[in-house]
Amino acid sequence: VQLQASGGGLVQAGGSLRLSCAASGSIFSISMMGWYRQVSGNQRELVATVTRSSNTDYADSVKGRFTVSIDHAKNTLYLQMNSLRPEDTAVYYCRGRLTTTQNMGVVSNYWGQGTLVTVSS
Repeated sequence: VQLQASGGGLVQAGGSLRLSCAASGSIFSISMMGWYRQVSGNQRELVATVTRSSNTDYADSVKGRFTVSIDHAKNTLYLQMNSLRPEDTAVYYCRGRLTTTQNMGVVSNYWGQGTLVTVSS
């Protein structure tokens, strides 16, 4: 199983970016996917998650600005980020909690490689 994140880049404050995370491989079922971010020297923090039943959860700092969604047919996670602020600058990682066709009874966590978002003031 691989998670490939993309869509990061440099944007001015107030701008928008859309991150994508494509999950591929021997996936049987995805129970949850989410976005996390990390600034160098700090712990990785939750940004937003979405479950298979489309329940979402957001960090207070991004509520009303970011929207997380998932395309189940494509096993792809998205994060629409609007009204970006300099403090949103971080490496963004996607995470998937899923089962594989080789081991359908075990839920495991997988992480993408991260994509850098830089917001200039």
